[in-house]
This record gives sequence, structure tokens and C-alpha cells, in this order.
Amino acid sequence: MQFAFQSTAPTILCCMCGTAIEPNPSNMCVNCIRSQVDITEGIPKQLVLNFCRYCGRYHQPPNYWVNCELESRELLTLCVKRIRGLNKVKLIDAGFIWTEPHSRRIKIKLTIQKEVFNSTILQQAFIVEYVLQSMQCTECQTSFTDNTWKAVVQLRQKTEHKRTFFYLEQLILKHSAHLQTIKIADQPDGLDFFFSHRTHASKFVDFLQSCVPIRYKTSEKLISHDTHTNQYNYNYSFSVEISPVCREDLVSLPKVFLSSFNNLASPFTLCTKISNQIFILDPTTLQTCEIPAANYWANPFKAAASSRQLIEYVIIDITPLGPTKGKYVLSECIVAREKDFGRNEKQFYTRTHLGALLGVGDVALGYDIESLNWEGETGKKGGKSQQGKGGVEVVLVKKKFGVAKGERLWKVKTLEKETIGDARGRRAGKDEKDFAQFQRELEEDEEYRQGLLLYKVDGADEIAKRKKNNNPGEEVKEIGLNELIDDFDDLGVEDDEEGMDEDGMDEDG
Repeated sequence: MQFAFQSTAPTILCCMCGTAIEPNPSNMCVNCIRSQVDITEGIPKQLVLNFCRYCGRYHQPPNYWVNCELESRELLTLCVKRIRGLNKVKLIDAGFIWTEPHSRRIKIKLTIQKEVFNSTILQQAFIVEYVLQSMQCTECQTSFTDNTWKAVVQLRQKTEHKRTFFYLEQLILKHSAHLQTIKIADQPDGLDFFFSHRTHASKFVDFLQSCVPIRYKTSEKLISHDTHTNQYNYNYSFSVEISPVCREDLVSLPKVFLSSFNNLASPFTLCTKISNQIFILDPTTLQTCEIPAANYWANPFKAAASSRQLIEYVIIDITPLGPTKGKYVLSECIVAREKDFGRNEKQFYTRTHLGALLGVGDVALGYDIESLNWEGETGKKGGKSQQGKGGVEVVLVKKKFGVAKGERLWKVKTLEKETIGDARGRRAGKDEKDFAQFQRELEEDEEYRQGLLLYKVDGADEIAKRKKNNNPGEEVKEIGLNELIDDFDDLGVEDDEEGMDEDGMDEDG
């Protein structure tokens, strides 16, 4: 007969409560150890966390402000770093405890370990509460205070219209290049962008160089000087000039650029596109060339005529000649000024690149070479005598489409600008006219609006249904719903701040 021997661990009585426990260096049970030793001593259980109610960023001492979403890893890291005394214990776990969003409280649960006696490790969990307190960040303080800028970018263009600025404004909004600006001021011939740091202004100038052909100069003005620390305080200015040549302008190229055209039939060409280069098209041969910004500013030139000098022409006859280049089809046509109908029978012969769009009876917008009053390279005024060996009397630019009736389905956002003085009232009508023309150009040219953010207006679907039969028998260019995106800023979602005092705290504490 065999006997099985079972070994049992020896036990002792707790020196505090008499409970049987396994032997340990403290000779106390876990409950008694916790009642005698608090490993969270010296660790604060309630802290204040500053946040900016205008930009939603949290303050990270000493002078940093960071963007964090609620219950995010970044916010948890920021909260844990604010707790003093964690370097004396071992952090095991940390996590958020859900609180009401409007309570302005953030709670996190921490689990820590610490050796309290020889080879005795105690683990304990506790909660740290953060009270959110409103505080303006340095950037928001600067935005609400005048004369605090360090650098300004003065953007100018010597033209009769501001359509280039409207297009550039959409590129700035798309790429969020304006986020670091303190203020944007509207000027009669451009815009002023104010920044709190010189590096921000320099980055903004680099962005402008990638969008339009510009040249700029920098200057600085001494504001103050501390003789004890030998510190200087400057204001920096970037004077930026945009090329006066715009899209759809009539251009007479200087001789230095004529080498780009092997067979220039007419001294007049068209500017078809503006980016960081100037795109030129000879409408009589379909030849194209690109002029980089550096080359242009080395030999600058002005437009012979701008889009405000366009005249309406009626197509009497048009015949394709065969050559094509992308969307352009070279054609010869006979046109007559629309205003001459019923007065005379004067007609003009010309070549055009719009053979794919124009037909007999259509109306096109173009430049009348005979009536031009411009100065070429030599400074002499030209007109009929400068028609060139091609004998072109009219340069057609684009087809004229009908104006859509009713409301537009789309809209574009604009920058928040301030106007210095009372200049806005004098320019309001002119700027509204230029903006309306810019909107029509976006509707008529699909390539021109590519890359821009166009938003749906409220009730765009219902407006589209009503507009189906508004323009019978008339060719109208409109932007479809498939090209538009929803504007989430119009959802009307706002923070519920009822029951909050000025410091963002509950009335009950």
C-alpha cells in the first residue's frame, strides 16, 4: 500500500490583522500594506490643462501649443507628461475614462508599481483628473492685436483687373498656404499677407513662385534695439510682383523670344495659360512655347491688349485647314463685327485655332488689330501697319456662350480680408464685375477649373432639376454636380456651450 505525500506552503499570520498569508519580508497582507503604504504619495490627482478655445490647441509647457483630438494618443502623452512624480514609480498602464464633452474635464486611469519593502512590489491604480482652462495661445493673441507682425508679403500686379488674384486665391485655399498668416489686407492693386515669423513669409513666397511668374525684393526696417543684449528687432517686407501678362491676353513677343517660333506668321500671339511659366500660342500656325519666369523677367514685356478689349465677331464662313494640336484645330474663317450688322458689310479674313468649337453663325470674342494702340519693343505705337506678313486683321480668342439663367449650383470660398481705409466702397463694383467674369471663365473652360475646389450650394440638387429646361435652344456652359464637393462648413454643427461661464466651466463647478 502506497501513501501520497502532499507538501503545503507554510503560512504565517499577518502582523496587523492576523490573516494567514504566505511569508513575505513585510509579514503583512496586501490590504494592510496598502493601508500603511501609499505608493501614489507625491503624485498630484488633479491638474489644470490649458487649451485655446479659438484654435483648439493644448498648451505644452513651456511655450508650445499642440493639436490633439480628444482621447487620442497625443493627448494622453501630453497629460502623462504633466504629472510629476512618475519618475519614482514604474508606469504599467494608462488610459482615458469617458467624461461628458461639455464638462471640461479629462480623466485618465494610471496603473503603477513600486517596491515598498525588500523584494515586495506593490501595484496600485488611481485616477488623475484634468480641468480644462481657457487660455489664448500666442498665435491667437497676435491675431487679435494690431502691429504685431514680423514680416509682410506685398503681392501686386499691374493690370486693369483682379482675376489673377481670384484664381490665385483658390490655389492658396486649396493648399492651405494661408494658415500661418496673421492678417490679410485688401489693396487696390493686390493683397498684403502678414506673418508672425520671417520664415513663414519666405515659405509663402516660395509657394507663389510655384503658382505664377513672380519676382520679388526684400527689405527690412529696424524697430528696436537693446544695447545691453545687442538684440535687434526688425520688420521684414517681401515686395512681390506678378507678371502683367494674363490668360487670354494678346502678346507681341520681343525679338529675344522669337527664336522659340520657327515660322511666326503674325507678330501677335495669345497667352493661353499662366502658371510658373507663360504659355504662348500662335493662332495662325498652332505653334506653342513656354517662357519660364526667369527668362520673362530677364526680358519683360507687356500685353498688347487685355481681355477687356475683346470684341464680338460673327462667323460668316469657316474651313478647317488640316493641322491639329491637342484641342486646337487650325482653320481659316471670315468674320464680321456683330456691331456692324445693319451698318456696313465689312468682313475680315483670319486664321484661328478654334476650328473644333466654331461653326457658321457662332459668335466669338477676339481682338481687332486695326484698332489697337500699343507700343512695341522700339517704343513706337503699332496698329494696322503692324499686321505682319500673314495679313491677319482679327485674332479670335474664344467662343462666346450663353449666360445660364437662375442660380448657380456651385460656389467658391474666399479668404477673410480686411480693407484699409474707405477704399473698399470705391472698388466694390469693379471687383464684383471682375469676380463675375472669373466665375464665367470657370464655367466655360474645363481645363481652367481643374485642380480648384468647387463646392455645392445649399439645395444644389433641387436647383439642377429646375434648370434643365431654363435655356432651350441656347448653348450654355455649366458645371455639373459630379465636379462639385460638399461644403461641410455649412452643416451648422456648433459646440453646445450652454451652462458655461466665460472660463468654459460648468455653473455647478
